[in-house]
Amino acid sequence: MTNPLFAQTLTDTLQTATTQAASTPGLFVTIMKAFSAWAVPILIFIILILGWTKKVKVYESFIEGAKDGFTTAIKIIPYLVAILVAIGMFRASGAMDVFVTLLAPLTGLIGMPAETLPVALMRPLSGSGALGIVSELMKQHGPDSFIGRLASTMWGSSETTFYVVAVYFGSIGVRRVRHSIAAGLIGDSVGLIMAVLICRLVFGG
Repeated sequence: MTNPLFAQTLTDTLQTATTQAASTPGLFVTIMKAFSAWAVPILIFIILILGWTKKVKVYESFIEGAKDGFTTAIKIIPYLVAILVAIGMFRASGAMDVFVTLLAPLTGLIGMPAETLPVALMRPLSGSGALGIVSELMKQHGPDSFIGRLASTMWGSSETTFYVVAVYFGSIGVRRVRHSIAAGLIGDSVGLIMAVLICRLVFGG
């Protein structure tokens, strides 16, 4: 015969454990929100303290950096306009739809939904263009859907390889990029494949 006191204690323990488990996600979200709110002020404070300890004129250094940044921004404008026009023509011509159709059987082998293929194709060209596609997918399927989660993970796991080469290399006069594009595309491919595999492992899509 079960001891009533033991049974009550066991019930209370299970209820407490269940309540704590249910409150863990909320606690995690609260911690992350607090961290996000204080991350930038803390980082600025650390920079000021380090500058003071190293006897660096932080304000003067900031002004000099801002001047250099403004000069760089002016230099990259022509290259930025060129790459944005090329991306617009690529999307408007329907070439992306052709690539999606051709690559769909291959990406299906690793479990990548066809809806996320435009993100993979646009991301090496333009971050804002890929972000626009991600936003459209989230509106259609929802941010908590597998497609929405996968698209956002793919966006964060890759880089704008052609954009970087065209804009930044062009602005400093680098014409022979050697292995930069190949290395960047290999990194993008690995990031996209791992995004699919990890999202399927975590979210079970």
